[in-house]
Amino acid sequence: MTEVTGETTRAGEFVQSLERGLAVIRAFDADHPQLTLSEVARSTGLTRAAARRFLLTLVELGYMRTDGRLFSLRARILELGYAYLSSLSLPEVAQPHMESLVAQVHESCSMSVLDGDEVVYVARVPTKRIMTVAISVGTRFPAYATSMGRVLLAAQPTPWLDDYLGTAELRALTRRTVTDPARLRTILTRIGNQGFAIVDQELEEGLRSLAAPIRDADGAVIAALNVSARASRGSSDAIRKELLPPLLATARRIEEDLHGGQRR
Repeated sequence: MTEVTGETTRAGEFVQSLERGLAVIRAFDADHPQLTLSEVARSTGLTRAAARRFLLTLVELGYMRTDGRLFSLRARILELGYAYLSSLSLPEVAQPHMESLVAQVHESCSMSVLDGDEVVYVARVPTKRIMTVAISVGTRFPAYATSMGRVLLAAQPTPWLDDYLGTAELRALTRRTVTDPARLRTILTRIGNQGFAIVDQELEEGLRSLAAPIRDADGAVIAALNVSARASRGSSDAIRKELLPPLLATARRIEEDLHGGQRR
């Protein structure tokens, strides 16, 4: 038996039934708050019999409800993510600083971490809605097309980044999205050197965003902080000049609070 370290499991230790149960939960989202048994089976690739067992187990455990035909998640499902979020001091530390930044620049502010090839939002202070897609804690976006994602990708070890650029599906989300791995690598190198990222309408038309890294006491990038602005607010250079200084200052204040102003 071959032992694999890191985030993969040892051969023979993968629990497929747990994977399938989680797939059933993930079938439900903002666009699909209610699903029939057939829809869950089709979405997850499970047989109707298997999907039914998982759904009824979740109902029995209080994570889901059903009227006999439609299934939907109950609020108790939040318990599954709360343990992770509550273990993070970072969102709690960052929140008041993010609120101050939003009050200063009148644009939305978010914080995310890297999970595989996606960014996951762990804190959010909105202003007027910019994106057509609703954003909240737990929202995921492909890292390559977002300012926060690029900040986080730029901080990864070279072997990890080589593997990512060699395997990631870089789809064009708008006509401006960078989809060439070599060009993206050049951009990430520049971001690593300059300490911030700006993305101009690559995730959504009409949206520009700036992001800065959040570092731990040892200098390792553990999260990214961003502000998003309508393209109509000004040119890319104008938005950078206006929003980058307060963004970087906010990131520094979060870091100072996070490790008591001391870096080892």
